Amino acid sequence: MKIHQVRTYPSKEYLPKEEQLAWKIAAVASDPVALEDDVVEMIINRIIDNAAAACAALNYHSVQTARAQALTHLRNDGATIFGVPPETKVCAEWAAWANSVAVRELDFHDTFHAADYSHPGDNIASIIAVAQQCGCNGAALTRAIATAYEIQIDLVKGICLHEHKIDHVAHLGPSVAAGIGTLLELDTETIYQAIQQAVHTTITTRQSRKADISSWKAYAPAYAGKNALEAVDRCMRGEGSPSPIYEGEDSVIAWILSGPDALYEVPLPEPGEAKRAILESYTKEHSAEYQAQGLIDLAFRMGEKIDDFENIKEIVIHGSHQTHYVIGTGSGDPQKMNPQATRETLDHSITYIFAVALQDRRWHHFDSYTPERAQREDTVRLWHKVRTLEDPEWTRRYHSRDPKERAFGARVEIFFNDGSKIEDELAVANAHSYGARPFRRPDYIRKFETLTEGIIDPKEQEDFLTLVQQLPKLAPEELMRLNLIASPGYLIENSAKGIF
Repeated sequence: MKIHQVRTYPSKEYLPKEEQLAWKIAAVASDPVALEDDVVEMIINRIIDNAAAACAALNYHSVQTARAQALTHLRNDGATIFGVPPETKVCAEWAAWANSVAVRELDFHDTFHAADYSHPGDNIASIIAVAQQCGCNGAALTRAIATAYEIQIDLVKGICLHEHKIDHVAHLGPSVAAGIGTLLELDTETIYQAIQQAVHTTITTRQSRKADISSWKAYAPAYAGKNALEAVDRCMRGEGSPSPIYEGEDSVIAWILSGPDALYEVPLPEPGEAKRAILESYTKEHSAEYQAQGLIDLAFRMGEKIDDFENIKEIVIHGSHQTHYVIGTGSGDPQKMNPQATRETLDHSITYIFAVALQDRRWHHFDSYTPERAQREDTVRLWHKVRTLEDPEWTRRYHSRDPKERAFGARVEIFFNDGSKIEDELAVANAHSYGARPFRRPDYIRKFETLTEGIIDPKEQEDFLTLVQQLPKLAPEELMRLNLIASPGYLIENSAKGIF
């Protein structure tokens, strides 16, 4: 890996495009380096993971709406939609839209955290849609997904967005554009222009993850993916882009991020170096924000030691800056303590999540978020006894460049009315690569079978799993079967009329 220093340049100080970050990203995308076997295996795992999360969400309202929008843009040689028979195809950008919303709705696929946050699995649906419409094979799709993961994860390592209240999909736009560039074997110039357009059009604020969190949290990555796809299309037709998008004096770093005096360091593979970043990302065993994963596991463990939850006086979670300020009481967001809050808010409230996990010693993507569960009086009492604090050591470990030291957990103290307390900590979730039970292929399949039960016919499940595990060998027509068909009569459609 090479560390690239990125800063603002005034217009009078010319920066050749070959020295710009967007060009360097494009050069990685156009480098036809071979994939290593463990990377290919993980890509297959993540396609299985995405399919599981998407199918479980097919009848959620946001997914119904995105699907309804997509189905107004039919195209005979287009791409397929989760839940819908493959004979029905839509324009690739709308398939990307509908499928990305389905994948993201439950907050139940993979994650990577470093200087910023990300769900790199958000790249996959858009790239599959383009592969289907453009007649690409499984080998090309696999290479493209490896590129997209590499670029998003490398940007997340080097450039913090959230400290400026910019949503993390600003790193997703360029990674999708880069992945599509690899998929279609585009030249570096075209990918460079598309990346810059994608960055320019996918910068949005983090209000989508604050206060009354709505379904836009699921739409945000779909918006970025669709914008990136359209950017590639324009640039393939000869259009240019705002340049330099990162380093320009009126551009992203200067006016949206840390300003003209800032210096960022972004790692990228050297020419000929394998793209392995996907192996640094991690999926979720529980449907909740990633920093809650280890705390859910810890709550299960601590709950075994408690006979009466009414005897608890206070629970203090000592975690990283991110745990305290993003999903904890340091956010200052009263909605995170509100029993009437939306599911989208509750899955980003560690106080709620820890209380429910402590009481139930289980976590379910639907049951744990129902209004009845959230409004249970004993749960509300316990929930409101939970607070978070930042511990500098957990923050340091969160940002560690050593993946074996990097941690996303916390230390928890539970104080009782009689003056006693119990204390425990967990650095990473059980399913993490360095956790107690790291996720392997059988775990991804088990998660898939659990989430698709009653939604996808068992034969369809079996056929999909057989197919996807041969991904690099798949012919173009076989890629059409990567988006599963729902059992007859299962889908609920949004019949409301819109513009399309």
